[in-house]
Amino acid sequence: MAIYEGNLNGQGLRIGIVVARFNDFITTHLLRGAQDALLRHGVAAVDVDVVWVPGCFEVPWAARRLGASGRYDAVVCLGCLIRGATSHYDLIAGEAAKGISAAGQESGVPTMFGIVTAENIEQAVERAGAKQGNKGFDAAVSAIEMANLRRTLEGRPRRRRGRPPRASSPAQ
Repeated sequence: MAIYEGNLNGQGLRIGIVVARFNDFITTHLLRGAQDALLRHGVAAVDVDVVWVPGCFEVPWAARRLGASGRYDAVVCLGCLIRGATSHYDLIAGEAAKGISAAGQESGVPTMFGIVTAENIEQAVERAGAKQGNKGFDAAVSAIEMANLRRTLEGRPRRRRGRPPRASSPAQ
């Protein structure tokens, strides 16, 4: 019986992070948590790219582009939705979840759902670094594990730390 699982060694991984600007008083904390997790697990700062989008509805679009680019081993999606008095919350949360899942499935690149969905501001704050930890940190750790699992399953070796050298034109 063969058992495969990822590990939490981030050395040599390239990670893209998509962050929704809406509710940035929460999403900036999620981003800091994700960056902290990546650095603590050995991902080089130069191997992390951050893309800001207006809101959670736009996150899947950017995640799909990052995954399809071939430059990233994983994509982390961060945002914050706080329930209001209308059905807007439910519509956006559902579409964001479906879109993020589809982005990962289509690209084959692990794409993590780090969007906080909360009933109120207090719950959102708790999930962005207070009582319930930081969901950005958690999503980044999952990204490392899944990127390593993907490499294991695909039989791809690790590359060295830092960005790969730029491709030069072939010799004539």
